Amino acid sequence: MENVRHMNPREADPLGPEHLDAERYILGDCMNDARHITTLRAQGFQGADFSQPSHELIWDTLVALNTAGEPTAPAAILLALDKRKDTQRAGGYGYVTNLAQYISGDPTFYADEVRARAALRAEADLGRRIVQAATSPDAEPGRAVTFIDDYLKRQQERAAGRSGDPVDALLAELLDASSLDNMPTLEPLVGDLFHLDSLARIIGPSGHMKSFVVIDIAAHVGTGKPWHGHHVRQGTVVYLVAEGARGIRKRVRAWEKHHGMKMDHVLFMPRPVQTRGPEWDVFIEAMRRLEPALIIIDTQARVSVGVEENSNTELGVVIERLDDLRRATEACVLVIHHTGHIGEHGRGASAAKGALQSEFHVSKKGDNASNIVVTFKVGKQKDDEEGGDIQFGLKVVTLDGERKPDGRPVTSVVLESLEPAGPTYGSAEWLVTVLDKEKVPLTWGSPRVQKWCVQQGLQMRKDKIEEAVRIRKRRGSFEEAQTGTGDDNSGAHSGTYAANRDTTPPALSDCTRNDLPPNLPPTPNTTTPPENGGTPGEFEENPRSNIPPNPGGGRGDAPSKPPSPRSPSREGGGEGEVEETTTPDTPLCTVCDKPLHGYRLERGYTTCLQHDAA
Repeated sequence: MENVRHMNPREADPLGPEHLDAERYILGDCMNDARHITTLRAQGFQGADFSQPSHELIWDTLVALNTAGEPTAPAAILLALDKRKDTQRAGGYGYVTNLAQYISGDPTFYADEVRARAALRAEADLGRRIVQAATSPDAEPGRAVTFIDDYLKRQQERAAGRSGDPVDALLAELLDASSLDNMPTLEPLVGDLFHLDSLARIIGPSGHMKSFVVIDIAAHVGTGKPWHGHHVRQGTVVYLVAEGARGIRKRVRAWEKHHGMKMDHVLFMPRPVQTRGPEWDVFIEAMRRLEPALIIIDTQARVSVGVEENSNTELGVVIERLDDLRRATEACVLVIHHTGHIGEHGRGASAAKGALQSEFHVSKKGDNASNIVVTFKVGKQKDDEEGGDIQFGLKVVTLDGERKPDGRPVTSVVLESLEPAGPTYGSAEWLVTVLDKEKVPLTWGSPRVQKWCVQQGLQMRKDKIEEAVRIRKRRGSFEEAQTGTGDDNSGAHSGTYAANRDTTPPALSDCTRNDLPPNLPPTPNTTTPPENGGTPGEFEENPRSNIPPNPGGGRGDAPSKPPSPRSPSREGGGEGEVEETTTPDTPLCTVCDKPLHGYRLERGYTTCLQHDAA
């Protein structure tokens, strides 16, 4: 045994035989960079090429996550395996986690090796099947030929992808119409303005409050607070402050004081990182590990020093490097840039705008904080409707405990929206706006709207859905009464109801009082009281028409039926008329128009107890 070299236990591969390292490098590279998955699949690599069943299971999980547009990190793989209860089949938590340490940078090299071994295994399997068929008790000449034909057919089907022909690889990436449904859609980050995995830009003249707008957006994304009426998806923000880094602290402290909360999950890099330098690749890798939702580059000029802005070729290289950052992180990469001396276009060559998903223009009017108006205008939305302008005013905020050398307080400014506040996300009013925008018919009841919300992925409480349905039906009935819908040719509805109503007019609400027969006499709300007082038709029904309807008459005349007093709320109220128990400004039930009393009035309820949906 002297000629046997003893192996140090520390040098042994803790994950198994060394011939499986090629398969591990493929999986490790794909975990760290999902682009390798697309490349290998285009070359015809399949899960069946792995010799280890656990590796094939992990590969199939990687492909499924990448197709769905989800991360391919070990944590995401383990979560997907746990859902299918396949973690142990894949080797366990430790094994999957350790695979991420196998990084070669060129998984195609190892893919060729793994495919070659797979081909040899297929040939060996073919040989065994031929031998078994030829030596079985019921063996017949020519039966083994079918095995050979099946083998050759499978090899031909995979030949195109393995040939290395770039044309074959490109053809393998083509998708038919049905495969488009598997492509991930844009995920909103800030309303319909900014999206994840996109490249956006804000442009504007120097000194026109661009940085104030951007830091306001960053703070709302970091904290998850809605941005001036736009829903926000909370996530980490990285702000690369390439210019004006010393003034950023005041702006952050002013925002925190104004909103009464810390600016959490917002990180600042207070120096530029050049896109065409070697440090940019380090920055990309750092952002890939951090997985932020929003990366802000302030400004484009400061991270592209030495680049000729008017050259489409040189600027195109900068845009491609920014796109590398987007692909690696799947974040929204927001670039700040200046406009030229004339017009509202970004300074320099036009190559950048074509690569942008969104572009916005920021400008201001006014000369001091009391009259300055900052306008945020949508300049480009590649896949969404361009919304209206958003205008902001400025509020001066004094920083607590800070003084200038001459004793004056340190101040900064924050943005305040000049637009009326929209409905809160998730409220009944917000759902009404969504239903109107999507042209959902007003005649739909709560069950249909609830089912529609589930199909659209809207998480709404049942009581909010019921309230939204009542609001829309009341509004539709009001418009119908105002415009008239007695026959199909009279009255055109303004708003959503005219375009979306079904053949049956909607009821005023979901309560039972609207199921009354249609031939009831008109209600006092639609009947004008007689000029002489009394109840409607009282004077005409009196057989003694020579007796006035008012009390009093000639001597010997029998007293007539006293007239009913008129309601002061209907005719304005005159002297001597009987006063109603409620004043004209008493709140009424929003369903049946009856006055609210007692604790429901004191506690701010809008409906009476009979029509309370809760």
